[in-house]
Amino acid sequence: MAKQNGTLRIGAGASFADDRIDPAIDLAERGKLDYLVFECLAERTIARENLTRQKSPDRGYTPRLVERMQPVLAPCLRNGIRIVTNMGAANPEAAGREIGRIGKDTGLGPIPCAVVTGDDVVELVRQRPGLPIMETGEPVETLLPRMVSANAYLGSDVICQALATKTPIVVTGRVADPSLFLAPAMDRFGWSYQDWPRIASGIVAGHLLECTSAVSGGCFADPGKNDVPDLANVGFPIAEIGGDGSVVVTKLEGTGGRVDLATCKEQLLYEIHDPARYVTADCVLDITEVDLVQQGKDRVAVRGARALPRTDSYKVTIGYHDGYIGEGQVSYAGTNAVARARLASEIVQERLKKRGFAYSEIRVDLIGMTSVHAKAFAPEPYEVRLRIAIRTTDRKAAEAVGFETRALHVNGPYGGGGGSDPVVREILAVQSVLIPRTLVTPRVSVTEAA
Repeated sequence: MAKQNGTLRIGAGASFADDRIDPAIDLAERGKLDYLVFECLAERTIARENLTRQKSPDRGYTPRLVERMQPVLAPCLRNGIRIVTNMGAANPEAAGREIGRIGKDTGLGPIPCAVVTGDDVVELVRQRPGLPIMETGEPVETLLPRMVSANAYLGSDVICQALATKTPIVVTGRVADPSLFLAPAMDRFGWSYQDWPRIASGIVAGHLLECTSAVSGGCFADPGKNDVPDLANVGFPIAEIGGDGSVVVTKLEGTGGRVDLATCKEQLLYEIHDPARYVTADCVLDITEVDLVQQGKDRVAVRGARALPRTDSYKVTIGYHDGYIGEGQVSYAGTNAVARARLASEIVQERLKKRGFAYSEIRVDLIGMTSVHAKAFAPEPYEVRLRIAIRTTDRKAAEAVGFETRALHVNGPYGGGGGSDPVVREILAVQSVLIPRTLVTPRVSVTEAA
């Protein structure tokens, strides 16, 4: 291990593409941060943005990039805060150029961005049709005719290369979520992939922060059971990381929410399939000996994370076309509302069958009764909303569901109202394969405005 250089403060600015923006501005203004991290990619996001890029070659980055970057660029530059984000999605280079343009347009001047690419492995997957799909065991060739994207979860090493350019902003495509937080610590303190206790601490810090307010009360609140103060103004979390691997999770004073043992334990277990062997792009994490210590109001120390060396493969998420969902909704109210809604669903299904449509899956929900739980609970409600949704490979069959549901206004049981317009959504599904690291070539370049 090399340099120590004080305590590193990293703020979480976003946990998904549509996360709130105000808490990130607050962190940029008064968080006294070294880094502000925006994690904005869900599993299907890159597949969706690949379709966008096919239509518009200069797009394909996270749609809210401009809206999210505009208000934080000035305070981050003024306060010496570097930004790390995966908002590049399917087109990191275009995202870097767009951020540079924002700088010019807002009077900040050209802003160089270090751009990480190389996660797009579509051609590598095409050349290896025998790769087994992790979820099914079938060969990946079964997905190739419908494949939209294939992106490897890169790790902290290439982000460190980007940080070494000294640019104020690093933009990536698909990388492992906690790697966005680990890389700044590796860069600051000189950690290597042999410093496994420290690598483990950095991954745990990233895992706790990657869902923003989930660790500061956002997904914890349950009135009367788990009360969270001022949730409407919940603050996004900060990790204080030491060169020795020490980690403290906290938040800004004056913000809503809470950071304590309960909120941190809940987030620590999020997405962890095997607590002794959580495979990430940077290590195989073991949290079975993690100890959380309350150090004061909204301050939790995290100790005891362990790790084994990273595996010799990258996980690759493959996005592919998987047909359509067709949906229709209508409401019934008053005496016998539930019986009328059930009759309405039978009518729609019978009409679709008479029209010759067949579906791989039909789902009927009585929202407020059976949409979450499979069975209804007494007493029956005085009002109910019927939702009928189907899956099919035929777009016309999908469109028919919403049409027939809307037609219930005058052709179904009495009292139907508030029917939705017919909805058809193309399904972008995801499955995974593993690909040897040696085949993937991450790259770093520097861009400014177009």
